[in-house]
Amino acid sequence: MTTETLSIREMCDAFDVTPRTLRFYESKELLFPQRIGQKRLFTRSDQARLKLILRGKRFGFSLEEVRQLLDLYHMGDGQLTQLSRTLDLAQQHLADMQRQRAELDEAISELRVQMDWATDKLAEISKDKSDAA
Repeated sequence: MTTETLSIREMCDAFDVTPRTLRFYESKELLFPQRIGQKRLFTRSDQARLKLILRGKRFGFSLEEVRQLLDLYHMGDGQLTQLSRTLDLAQQHLADMQRQRAELDEAISELRVQMDWATDKLAEISKDKSDAA
């Protein structure tokens, strides 16, 4: 984003989220827009934070995990703590996702076997009915 600040509508358009989502993230202390009267202005920092929030959600991170990771940015250690913790959590989430994929692959395989059985059974029943007629 090249603009220093974005309105709530511009943020919604840029990140494909609703105003309610932005207000929710603000209430959870994930975003800190500047307020001018009733107007919210989102800084470049807010824009970067929202990008990370949405990416974290996509990868299965809880909002609390995302908040904790974002809070580590200001540790003053060149992001060492933040990046290390992010990598640890990412490895955990990747292992969970791989386990879920394996379970899903197994369920798909079992469902295909059941569908093949049902298809064969229907063909058998149809054949028996036509032979009996």
